[in-house]
Amino acid sequence: MDKEMNLKIKQKFVKDYKNGYPLISKESIVNSKNFINEGTIINLVDERNGFIGKGYYGKQNKGLGWILSLKEHEKLDPKFFEDKIKQAIENRQQYYNSSDTTAFRVFNGEGDGIGGLTIDFFDGFYLISWYSEGIYQFKDWVIQAIKNIVEFKGIYQKKRFDTKGQYIEEDDFVMGERGQFPIIVKENGVNFAIYLNDGAMVGVFLDQREVRKLIRDKYAYDKTVLNTFSYTGAFSVFAAVGGASKTTSVDLANRSLDKTKEQFKINGIDPATESIVVEDVFHYFKYAVKKNLTFDMVILDPPSFARSKKHTFSAEKDYKNLLKEAITITENDGVIVASTNCSTFGMNKFKGFIDTAFKELGGQYKLMEEFSLPNDFKTTKQFKEGNYLKVVFIRKIK
Repeated sequence: MDKEMNLKIKQKFVKDYKNGYPLISKESIVNSKNFINEGTIINLVDERNGFIGKGYYGKQNKGLGWILSLKEHEKLDPKFFEDKIKQAIENRQQYYNSSDTTAFRVFNGEGDGIGGLTIDFFDGFYLISWYSEGIYQFKDWVIQAIKNIVEFKGIYQKKRFDTKGQYIEEDDFVMGERGQFPIIVKENGVNFAIYLNDGAMVGVFLDQREVRKLIRDKYAYDKTVLNTFSYTGAFSVFAAVGGASKTTSVDLANRSLDKTKEQFKINGIDPATESIVVEDVFHYFKYAVKKNLTFDMVILDPPSFARSKKHTFSAEKDYKNLLKEAITITENDGVIVASTNCSTFGMNKFKGFIDTAFKELGGQYKLMEEFSLPNDFKTTKQFKEGNYLKVVFIRKIK
């Protein structure tokens, strides 16, 4: 590690940092033109050199690094990292003890005290995601901590620190035994096929666990379900297991077809009895209107930002219009599951999009249930952006 360095903070940002806001922003630094090596341990000081907090320098799309401690004499050393990871693992014992869920988040960045780092568990395999070159400089400490605390089959990693937070393509294996892919994990008794060596994505987004369970247990039975932006079809699988009369999964990516088929098969469902469509979701909506197709349940879980040949979708600007498309093809008394992982707006604004969409169509609705992140995705109230997930179940009245 480089030796520690002081970073001077503008007065108007000092209070937020002292109150626990963990992300170091470029605009808060008095002279942000200084060159600092990634991974340098930094002491944040006010304009009179009074101590604020300490952390590390690591550029990612959100900011320039993370504050890890507000104690002046706390050392950011291997023990610090091990203590944080150990505490996080202790907090997840209920998941480790579950036989019907074998995939969950073990360490959730700033929520567990170290921003820029996540660790996920997949049936004995650990997957570390590094979100900046800065946090990657602590790689040996993090891996040693995992070795000291838990037994594992193998460790994999994803380097997510290309300039736009994109994934850097490589083998991803770190140590232990190599996985025989797919690894079949369970989530509330349903199987998922996981690939830790095949690009940035592994096959399922763990943060939607509670939403999928509710769809299966309460909403899917005997219903026609449209799952848009369906990725590997996880919502569709849960709906089918819950007795949906038919699921339709729509995603633009070619690989979604085989991946979705695989998820159905490993749960004993014949993919031929379900509909899997590789198409731009916006085209599909138009097709559905033309063919008078309607559904009892429509699931909307778009990426925060997506670009296809004909469309650019940004959740903040375009979610209301996406909802209007969905409302149009949802049966009366049907349910829309509206979800977004966009961190730039909160639940109230999201509900505003829902309200406006129905008003513009002259329709009525009732909000049924809402979700944010599950317990294993620990967040801190000082960093509201970290609690990014917003899901609302909406019943269309007319």
